[in-house]
Amino acid sequence: MQAAEVSIILPTYNESKNIWSILEHIQKAIPMGLKAETIVVDDNSPDDTARIAEDYSIKEKTSHTINVVKRKAKNGLSSAILRGIQEATGNTILVMDSDFSHPPHIIPKIIDTLRQTRCDIVIASRYVKGGSIQGWPFKRKLMSRIATSIAKKGLGIESHDPMSGFFAFKRNIIEGLKFDAIGYKMLLEILVKTKGVKIQEVPYTFIDRQAGASKLGVLAVIDYFKSVFKLYKYGRKARREEKRTSVRFLSKVARFFTVGASGLGINYLASILLSSSTDIWYLHATVMGIALSVTSNFFLNKYWTFEDRDFSAKKTSIQYGKFAGFSSIGALVQLGMVYYLVDGFDLSYPIALILAVGTAAFSNFVLNKKWTFRERVWS
Repeated sequence: MQAAEVSIILPTYNESKNIWSILEHIQKAIPMGLKAETIVVDDNSPDDTARIAEDYSIKEKTSHTINVVKRKAKNGLSSAILRGIQEATGNTILVMDSDFSHPPHIIPKIIDTLRQTRCDIVIASRYVKGGSIQGWPFKRKLMSRIATSIAKKGLGIESHDPMSGFFAFKRNIIEGLKFDAIGYKMLLEILVKTKGVKIQEVPYTFIDRQAGASKLGVLAVIDYFKSVFKLYKYGRKARREEKRTSVRFLSKVARFFTVGASGLGINYLASILLSSSTDIWYLHATVMGIALSVTSNFFLNKYWTFEDRDFSAKKTSIQYGKFAGFSSIGALVQLGMVYYLVDGFDLSYPIALILAVGTAAFSNFVLNKKWTFRERVWS
């Protein structure tokens, strides 16, 4: 069999309502004369997704090869992509979803960009100029933004959309690399483990699926954080070898702010759950939510931001007390600054709040860096 120039990896699970149509649209999108193959990697879908894909490859006249790989269990998206790469014959690998959230008509643009710019990875991005998301509620968009922020700031990734599942890359850049293949975001692992490769991004409009069920759930979120943690450990060596003080300082600031953002989410969720599912008064629930977020922020910052692995009871208790105290000071700074800017300077409340939160968070970072975790401020 003649090798393809481009291999399109299409992971599937219960996509019987979409698979025939997506294969048709991919067929139409492939540029004339391009030697391409589509590899459907199915995780033992009980709805006959694999059989339908095989039927399409037999019954329809296609100008490119369609190969259906049937796995015996549901082992996750990232591992399905890796299996597809193993089966691929092309030097260019393109990965996309099968639910039409990744429009096939963008395929030629991705391939052309990879060839013409001499880059190594092309990412179809929702977050560059011209990109957008349609059909997601505010909550889902917020979760995506937070996850993207964690990936960019916590792992030091420069892409606007490192969480994209729609991307292409030159096969040679991953040769010799070992992948953990945890969760749903293979691109994230590739970006971390191929530091220094050239990246281009093309805009596209993400459209939420119209048929089938979303695969995002609690387990997917847990897998995401497991993946980020593993990738963070992978990059620790490189960060330790970083000689520029400014880079080390800003890296810790970014991690501290990221932890703070996660704390807001924990505070909100805990307060809502406690007040709605128990007899606890809403103000008491709010206080408990604050306490829980301060606690989670402390342990995340101790282990991740400041990389302090000494969890002896005495030291940790002292540090926790200081952290909680400085968090209280930060809250007072925020309240005082908001009042001063709104009442003293007639500044609008939203702008005053942004300035106050930023100032309080940064002062909180400096105080904890110097006094709680005993680091020089500029280091």
